[in-house]
Amino acid sequence: MNYSEIASINVNEHLEKKNNLSYLSWAWAVDTLLRHDCDAFWEYGELHYMQDHTVMVYCTVHAFGRRRTAQLPVMDVKNKSVPNPNAVQVNVTMQRALVKAIALHGLGLYIYAGEDLPIEFKQEETHVDNPVDKPVDKPVDKPVDKPVDKPVDKPVDKVEKPVEIAQEIVVPLCFDESVAVDWICAFFNEFIPSVETVDNLRDFWKINKSVLTRVEKFSKPMYQVLETNFKERAVELKGKS
Repeated sequence: MNYSEIASINVNEHLEKKNNLSYLSWAWAVDTLLRHDCDAFWEYGELHYMQDHTVMVYCTVHAFGRRRTAQLPVMDVKNKSVPNPNAVQVNVTMQRALVKAIALHGLGLYIYAGEDLPIEFKQEETHVDNPVDKPVDKPVDKPVDKPVDKPVDKPVDKVEKPVEIAQEIVVPLCFDESVAVDWICAFFNEFIPSVETVDNLRDFWKINKSVLTRVEKFSKPMYQVLETNFKERAVELKGKS
């Protein structure tokens, strides 16, 4: 599979929004990479500590007969570098660096360029939308549409989020147990801050209990970290309500 084919994949349905920035789901990026190159693998370089005690993470992805290396500083939720980061912050950054290194092979690279769609999709929209936009825009601009859109959008958001959260995560079968557990922990630690209600947090925990049990059997300390993160997020959400 060449670069042009990989870069033409539309990843928009798998983007997550945080602080007005778009993030590609690392779990989906890994799954897509392995589906197109089952021999792909990645490795991390040593953590590089700066003079101000912030940390740079390096990840190299070997795929499609090539190797690509990406770097990313450990950052907080405001995308500011963190001095003396903890293990969870480093782990989250490692997964984001992995997504970035995968993007260097083409998958989702257009996101880092600030584009909404890959070039191939934009070209298709240019041909299709020109004749359609004119008649469609006119009725949409009428004042009647504005009061209709507001009540429709609110309930849709409330319904979609629990549906996505309630899904059970699927661990790639090609992972051995240690890699699988690391994958699960990284997924949960990155996902927890995005949950917006206590009920959704509890539902996600219950539905993925079998996956969490897998972590507990492999390493109780790792399971306890996940449990602590869930509890802290629940307390935080209760304080906001």
